[in-house]
Amino acid sequence: MSDTVTVVFRVWPDLLGGDVIALFPSVPYDNRGAIMSYQHIGQHGAADYPHVIRATRPATPAEYAPLERELRQIGYRFEVRSSVYPLPRERQVRA
Repeated sequence: MSDTVTVVFRVWPDLLGGDVIALFPSVPYDNRGAIMSYQHIGQHGAADYPHVIRATRPATPAEYAPLERELRQIGYRFEVRSSVYPLPRERQVRA
């Protein structure tokens, strides 16, 4: 990935594994409104941004540091934000 993108790091509840997830709100995954996400296990995948924000809590820098390192090692350039609302205009689904 050559352009700088925004990333939001979140943590799933312990009941759902407690893993850190990286959300890329401006990077589409499909044409149905899903965005790109990344986790250590499973790596790239689709995410419903509002759902993930509701189901998770913000990750601390110490919690997301390993995932941040991994993403930078595979070529991502990004700016860390705590959240992104509203979603970038190009991600809003039109009826």
